[in-house]
Amino acid sequence: MAASNESSPASLPQRRDPPGRPPRNGYGVYVFPNSFFRYEGEWKEGKIHGHGKLLFNDGSYYEGEFADGEITGLGCRYWAWSGNTYSGHFVLGEPQGRGVMKYKAGGHYEGELSRGLRAGRGFLVDREGQEYEGSFHDNRRHGRGQMLFKNGDQYEGDWVQDRRQGHGVLHCADGSTYEGQWHSDVFSGLGSLAHYSGVTYCGLWINGHPVEQATRIVILGPEVLEVAQGAPFTLRVQLQQAHGDLAKSESGRVLRISAGIRYVQLPTYSEVSFFKVDEDHQETPMETPFGFQCISYPLSTPTWRGPEPKAAREIAGDESPLPEGDQGDTPSGLAARGGQCHCPEDLRQRVEQGCAEFRDLLLGPPPAGRQPFLFLHSPHEKAGSKPREMPTAQEAAGGSRPDGTTTAELVADAYPGEYVILINDVTTPPFLGRTLPTAFKHLRVLAKGTGQKPQDPEQR
Repeated sequence: MAASNESSPASLPQRRDPPGRPPRNGYGVYVFPNSFFRYEGEWKEGKIHGHGKLLFNDGSYYEGEFADGEITGLGCRYWAWSGNTYSGHFVLGEPQGRGVMKYKAGGHYEGELSRGLRAGRGFLVDREGQEYEGSFHDNRRHGRGQMLFKNGDQYEGDWVQDRRQGHGVLHCADGSTYEGQWHSDVFSGLGSLAHYSGVTYCGLWINGHPVEQATRIVILGPEVLEVAQGAPFTLRVQLQQAHGDLAKSESGRVLRISAGIRYVQLPTYSEVSFFKVDEDHQETPMETPFGFQCISYPLSTPTWRGPEPKAAREIAGDESPLPEGDQGDTPSGLAARGGQCHCPEDLRQRVEQGCAEFRDLLLGPPPAGRQPFLFLHSPHEKAGSKPREMPTAQEAAGGSRPDGTTTAELVADAYPGEYVILINDVTTPPFLGRTLPTAFKHLRVLAKGTGQKPQDPEQR
């Protein structure tokens, strides 16, 4: 009976895994109960282990190595919500270690990561093509690093939370270079800028601006500088800060000096009433801070533009000494020999530590196109005489007047009177986008033999 009660093996129920139970070992496909994850790949003792692919319901996925049910090892992850892709090391589901992150918005990162964030050493190319190589912390540039900006600028130095801060060197695409302290992405602290215009500034910076920058040009000397007729003179110039201190932190600005003559003179200082300007040399008189107008007038340097006197005599076979009254290469001597002073279009000097000096300047005879007229009744004319034209530089070379006097002597020097010296900042391009305002100096030329002593331009 007992035997009759025993069931045959064929009638015994077979052992099956409950419906929806994940595979135990080997390869298998499993959809998780929340239906958000679907895995296909290797299993070990009921856990995802080995190589496989985990798909997310939003279109994201991970494909790579698993260990004990976790995303750990080498793999590739795609995030559907951002479009970013990462290939590299993972630990517990997060990018960790070295890897490459590619951003849908543009750019990529190659280097070290921690918990999915850039951390450690790495190389980043952003969406604009700018390149950074250096240290990262919490996904930001932090520590030492170098960056190439889209405008061509290159920076190497310290970073704090994605900003240049600490000490660094910036090489600009235009050729300028800054080396020094930074704060919040701008020059701040002590630093040196070599601008591509040739200007250098070495000193204190605050919020990207030089603290000791020059704001004006000052011509040293008395309020009215007096010089003797035909005598050279020297001008000393300073760049000053807003409060009057010397801007010694700045060098390299280019200053150009030029001159003007008072358009309508005063009989107190000059025998010339005014200068008639030829039609071919017309210009608009310029206002000055001294209450009168001026027109341009050339500055000269006593440089002979031809054979030296001795050389000229040797060419002519004349070894005799200079004739009596020959004044060599003085303006009067040059004019008397039919020569001329060297009159460049402009005279320029570069500033050194806030200072510049223009040496041996001369005001020569009136240039072509400037015809001087005497006052009707001046100390130099007899009462009742007619106003007469004075000779110009063009009449100087051996000409003579009806009274027998040579015109060379009359036009060898600038006429006594009032003049203006102008100094312009012609730095190109302007330093930090700013050109300093023009400086003026009131100059008075005294007639020969007046007995007045020229003043030292350093006197204040």
